[in-house]
Amino acid sequence: MEMKWINKINSPADLKKVSLETLPEVAAEYRQLLIESVARTGGHLGASLGTVEVTIALHYVLNSPDDKICWDVGHQAYVHKMITGRRDRMGTLRQAGGLSGFPSPWESPHDPFIVGHAGTAISQALGLACARDLKQGKEKVVALVGDGAISAGLSFEALNHAGHLKKNMLIILNDNEMSISKNVGAVSHYLNKVITNPHYNRVRSEVEKQLQRFPRLRKFANASLEGMKHLFIPGALFEELGYRYFGPADGHDVIRLVQILRDVLALNTCSLLHIITKKGHGCEFTEKDAEKGHGVSPFDIKTGEKIRGEQERTAGPAVSFTQAFSDALLKLARRNPHIVAITAAMPSGTGLVEFQKMFPDRFFDVGIAEQHAVSFAGAMARGGMKPVVPVYSSFLQRAHDSVMHDVALQRRGVVLAVDRAGLVGADGATHQGIFDIAYLGSVPGIVLAAPKDEFEMEKMLELGIASKTVFALRYPRANISRFFDDLPKRSFQVGEGEVLFEGTDVTLLALGSMVEAAYKAHALLKKEGISARVVNMRFARPLDEELILESVRKTKGIFTLEEHVLTGGFGSKVLEFLEEHHQTQAPVWRLGLPDEFIEHGSRDDQLDVFGLTPEKVAAFVVKTLAGNKAVSPKPSLGHSA
Repeated sequence: MEMKWINKINSPADLKKVSLETLPEVAAEYRQLLIESVARTGGHLGASLGTVEVTIALHYVLNSPDDKICWDVGHQAYVHKMITGRRDRMGTLRQAGGLSGFPSPWESPHDPFIVGHAGTAISQALGLACARDLKQGKEKVVALVGDGAISAGLSFEALNHAGHLKKNMLIILNDNEMSISKNVGAVSHYLNKVITNPHYNRVRSEVEKQLQRFPRLRKFANASLEGMKHLFIPGALFEELGYRYFGPADGHDVIRLVQILRDVLALNTCSLLHIITKKGHGCEFTEKDAEKGHGVSPFDIKTGEKIRGEQERTAGPAVSFTQAFSDALLKLARRNPHIVAITAAMPSGTGLVEFQKMFPDRFFDVGIAEQHAVSFAGAMARGGMKPVVPVYSSFLQRAHDSVMHDVALQRRGVVLAVDRAGLVGADGATHQGIFDIAYLGSVPGIVLAAPKDEFEMEKMLELGIASKTVFALRYPRANISRFFDDLPKRSFQVGEGEVLFEGTDVTLLALGSMVEAAYKAHALLKKEGISARVVNMRFARPLDEELILESVRKTKGIFTLEEHVLTGGFGSKVLEFLEEHHQTQAPVWRLGLPDEFIEHGSRDDQLDVFGLTPEKVAAFVVKTLAGNKAVSPKPSLGHSA
């Protein structure tokens, strides 16, 4: 398709120069460029395809960045990025140093917030509206809420508050899956034209003004005005909360959307516009399979099939940690009818699809409500069940209070399967799972486990099911290495590690995904004349205290390895243990991630940048020992060069 229009659009001001009648052509071009861009880089395709027209309409009517658009969640905003001057950089989407997959104020003043988690937009829009009014500003504030985010508890809290304050703001409910209403057609279209008509609203406002002196009459008149509308339009809930409700409207009719937005925004009141869209609209394979089109790798535009790299084509079938968790859960659930699985709107991403098919009565999807998921799990445990809650590490942050108050304090056994624990690559700062040991580590009685392979995954899940306390099982967004397939498989208990290699110079204490790096670093260090003890710790809490004390006695220094921030992480727990036992004679060096938000890029590249590859680990040990004569082994460290 020839990009006749959008090549001339580098800002919302340029978009406004296009005639209203031409906007459907503009939308078609943006949709085509969106598909081509995500086919090359990967990304969240379906959500942005569903919001092409409403994004264009918003920028056509508003004056961004003075007027504010709050996105919920941010993966709807790809066309917004294109309109606001980032079209030529779409080829860098989610790449290191390139565009974020989510809105980001560091990229553009048109992005008020960085947004990667659902349920935030209404709160943020209300905050902006209140700040505007205190400063006596005039800017418009809009929250575009979609993809199930309206079901988040935070959304309802904000809806309640905003309806109470009645600030001048607009919430656009992008209804693409929930089917809040099927009432779309000639009747609703006609009524929508009536209730957004400026003349109608001027009359209504004047009537309400004149009736202020007659409360009983005003109540009767309002009931008469609204009663008929509520027979046809499913806005009663929102109107009762304090909003002027408009819709449902066709979210893919860009011309009509512009007209509606102009009329609604002119009311200067607290409003909610309900639009109906189709996720993945305009792309055949995403329309047929919304789950497949939600987050995609680079793909063939014609077929939608994933384009595999050379390494993927030659490596053979791989098992992800998520798949290993799924397999282990199914195996245990067949034997134990008390096991239930709970997800916060992520059955596919957390590996519960097969569980849902096999045990539908024992599967619970609570929607985007992580806090409720955990509190609900605690209550199910109180009722005699064995709840397992798979959840992304960065999403579990939202449920910390529920973990503490509704599970741990209640002395209940719940398994938290903490997926995406560690670096997540292209999803970037909003999704990095690098804080969970820190925010879970202070929960009294909690177990923090990290498997290195499928065998340990199954055994740890089994231990978690039997546990009478909170059991967090953390694992990365990665495939399981076949590196450990030939090693002996020995059973273990909570808090029990294993020695993979004995050594006399230093000890490498590794957790979870870092065990392989430590194992391979052992061979590299051996070439440098360094004898390294390698320990697979398995648990960040409780620690295998005997193995740590034994390492202090047998070697001259300890290095901890973790795919987690150093602050409050596994290495910090080792230091705390040694201090508590007055074992301060052995120096400890911690290898992990810096105390900062890490942006998007390749996980493998970031492991290298932050020194967590076998080569970088070995180099760090060599350099550290060379600079610490009290610990240095007798052989020369530089002979291999």
